[in-house]
Order: sequence, then structure tokens, then C-alpha cells
Amino acid sequence: MTVLGIETSCDDTGIAVIKATPTLVGVKFDILSNVISSQIKIHAPFGGVVPNLAAREHLKNIEPCLKTALKEASINMRRIDLIAVTIGPGLIPSLLIGVNFAKALAYKYNIPIVGVNHLEGHIAVALFSPERGISNSKFLISKQKFLPAIALVVSGGHTQLVLMRKIGDYKVIGETRDDAAGECFDKVAKLLGLGYPGGPKISAEAEKFEVKGSKFEIQLPRPMIKHKNFDFSFSGLKTAVLYLVQDNKDKIKNPEFIQELCKETQQAIIDVLINKTFKAVEKYKAKTIILSGGVAANTELRKQFEVQSSRLRQGFGGQAKFKIQFLVPTKNLCMDNGVMIAMAGYLAAKRDPDFGRGKSWNRIIANANLRLN
Repeated sequence: MTVLGIETSCDDTGIAVIKATPTLVGVKFDILSNVISSQIKIHAPFGGVVPNLAAREHLKNIEPCLKTALKEASINMRRIDLIAVTIGPGLIPSLLIGVNFAKALAYKYNIPIVGVNHLEGHIAVALFSPERGISNSKFLISKQKFLPAIALVVSGGHTQLVLMRKIGDYKVIGETRDDAAGECFDKVAKLLGLGYPGGPKISAEAEKFEVKGSKFEIQLPRPMIKHKNFDFSFSGLKTAVLYLVQDNKDKIKNPEFIQELCKETQQAIIDVLINKTFKAVEKYKAKTIILSGGVAANTELRKQFEVQSSRLRQGFGGQAKFKIQFLVPTKNLCMDNGVMIAMAGYLAAKRDPDFGRGKSWNRIIANANLRLN
């Protein structure tokens, strides 16, 4: 089956074409094209995404992205078997551009269409076998040896812990009560004058910090890390940085101060994410940890998750506490993209017994507050 994936939930216009082939062990996915039009330069002066500007750029970019994706895949619309489009959650002006464009294509070419939850897309793309790279990856569905799984979806707009009992069966067990982790990175970077998006800026400064040369001994809070639930809160961390900056105006132009503050901010976020995730793993006896979303591209976060997963595998005295595997997408697939929507769309279509009966394009509706369930 050849699937066209369309993603416009925020500020990236993503269109991809993938080929899904059932095999004896599951499904093989081949990425035929993956086109992304970024709007970072448009929103950077504002320090965040402006919804109406994002929608305008999607409208301008979506058709050229489609043409490029089809050209790179060496196919035309007549050879597309399924259209998958993000219907939520996200910014409603942005979502409407992608949804209406996808519905028009489905109607014009009489192609089945399926709406995809953006967060399920992030989870689905993490299930590529990392040792096989991106193309020709095998997604093991049949025996489902990787389930149950705990998925941490962490991005600029979302920070959620999800219990995955089977494909399509999700339960949100924890989420942020205020700012998402990505928002915290963006707001701290703005306070420090580092620019947008904040995550890569803070990560770059943190990498320059040398522990032995620490002069300021900065310590920031780890919000809700000791709470027994799996919820998150990052607004307090942002506020702590604000007060620290206000109290140290004489140091704010010192590069070493900025580097140490970025290192501590990043580590505070990582500590909370890891602590909550592994508590959930223990409670639900998960076999797999899935890390996904834009913040999952953070090198230090990926490294520390892998280290902690390895410790669980090794256990004490050679006895593993949990038989755990750690899955994370390649960095280029952590950000919003059409590949993840195409994959999730294929899986959704296959598990829907009524899919494809009658015209489906008019049943697709954008929902900015769509929940994962």
C-alpha cells in the first residue's frame, strides 16, 4: 500500500510518501519521499509560533511540498492508495489547511482518507527498528513482543506519558499541567536572549559547559519530581530561571554563566522526564520505552535515556530488573513530518473494519483539542 502523509499541526508543512508491505513478521515500511517546509525564520522574531502566520505559510507551501514529494517518490496521485492527514491536536488555523487540502485530494482522486492523531504519529515513527536505519525497517506487529510500552511524547506543545497496551489502544497516564518541556526550553532561551527555537540553542550552550570550571554553582528546581503521579509542570522552572536572571544582571553577559545556566536548565528537564518515565515503566511492567517528539532530538536526553535503559537491562549482579528495550526515532524524524502521519494512518486503516466503505473524505474533521485514546 502506498500512503501519502500530510502534517500541518503547527509550523512545519510535512508531506511524505511511504510504501507499506506486509511480511511474515509484521510490516516493512519504505520511505519514498519526506518533504518538510520549516517556518522557523518566520516565527523567530516573535519567539514562538504565531497561528495565523503559520496558516498563511502552510497555504503557500502545501501544494509545492506535495509536488516535490510526488516527484521524489517517482509517482503520481493516481498511484496513492491512502491519504493520511493530521486532524489534531494542534493549532486550528494550521490544521484546517492540511485537513481541507487532504479532503480535496481524496475527493478529486477518489482515494480513501484517514484522520490521524498527531501524537500517535510521533509514537508510530519511533517503532522503526533502529539497527536497520530508516528504509526497509520492520515494524513487528504480529507477536507484539514490545508491549506493553510506555511512550514519552515530548515537544513544544506536548509532554505526555502514554501507556500503550496494543497498537491503537492508548491511555494517557501523565501530562503537563502548564508548560510543555519544549515551551520551557523556548521561554528560557528567550529570557537569555538566545533566540528561537530554544531547545537547540540551550543544548548548544550546555555542551560548552565544563563541570570542573564551574564558578556559579547554579541549582534549579525539579518540579513535581517527587510527586507520586506521572504529571509534569515546567512553568515553575521557567520562573526560577527568570528570578535567577533578575538577581544576577551583572553576570548575564558572562558566557560561562549562560553555559552553566543552560546546562542546569537542560538537566532539570531531563531529570524530571526520566524520573517520571521510569516510575511508569516499573508500575506497568513495560517491555519497551518509546521516546518521541521534537525534544527527543536532544542529544543529552537521548543519551541519558539509553544509559538508564541499559542499567535496567543489566540490573544488579547480572540479574536484569526489567527486560526493557528503548526506541527513539532518528533525529530527522523527531520533528513534525509526513512520514509519521503516513505510518500511523496505515495502522489506523488496517485496524478499522469499516474503513473504505463508502466515501470517507466528508467524515474528516479537524479538532485542535483531540485526545489520544
